[in-house]
Amino acid sequence: MRKSIILFLALTLVCGASAFAQGRKGLRINEVMVQNDSNYVDDYGQHQAWIELFNSTYAPMEISSVYITNDPAEPKKYPVPLGDVNTEIPTRQHVVFWADGEPNKGTFHLSFRLTPGQDNWIGVYDANGRTLIDSVTVPASLLPNTTYARAIDGEGLWEVRDGGDKYITPSSANQIVDTNGKVEMFAETDGHGFGLSLMAMLIVFFALALLCVCFYIISRVGASVSRRNKAASQGIDARQLPKEEKPQHDSGEEIAAIVMALNDHLNAHDRESTILTINKVRRAYSPWSSKIYNLRELPHR
Repeated sequence: MRKSIILFLALTLVCGASAFAQGRKGLRINEVMVQNDSNYVDDYGQHQAWIELFNSTYAPMEISSVYITNDPAEPKKYPVPLGDVNTEIPTRQHVVFWADGEPNKGTFHLSFRLTPGQDNWIGVYDANGRTLIDSVTVPASLLPNTTYARAIDGEGLWEVRDGGDKYITPSSANQIVDTNGKVEMFAETDGHGFGLSLMAMLIVFFALALLCVCFYIISRVGASVSRRNKAASQGIDARQLPKEEKPQHDSGEEIAAIVMALNDHLNAHDRESTILTINKVRRAYSPWSSKIYNLRELPHR
């Protein structure tokens, strides 16, 4: 028994670790600013280079113990510390790291700096320090206060953003969407909502129909098992009998009648896995429920 429990726990841990690692593959470098003179400020009010990471999955992602580096020869340059609740990125959300070379300032301050005027390679490695999750090379031609960003969060081509027509968006979506095309199309084609109402009723109807079919199949399977058990208890091979001669399973009413007959005539329980017997016992005296201790008079002054 103990070996089975240990094996089960080991398999659970392995499966959990595998799922955790698979989720981290959705972590993406999303936007980078190398030279920050007058743009986004950190929690100390300083203008520093920054790197935005994006959770491209549809589940929260814990990024503690991953590595961020600017040198492929040194993949474990900055390990994201454990124990910070802010290292869990919500679904489809962003987090910004400051490349200021001052990790003593907090979890989101990296141990390296980005160098303006030259290509800057940035990589994110998994907790084993060998699996490269994502990387990007920021070109040396990137001007101050401009970013190198993905056109669409977590995917698509990279582009230079100068804050004009192409917004610089730290900690927010790279593509700003102010309308929902599907909602607008639905409003145009079904302005009064008749189609939506019909669709909702059909979904509920088909769900109830599916439940009815499932309950019917379960009841038929249970009846078949009950008939087979009854035939086995009588020493009959039901497979060799015609369908009309096969013993039928006992209904709930028949079982209840048998139980009541056993209780009335034999004053005994039938064989069952659990016996529930309720005896009327005289309530024991307790001062907690005694009426003599109730407050009946007003306190004396």
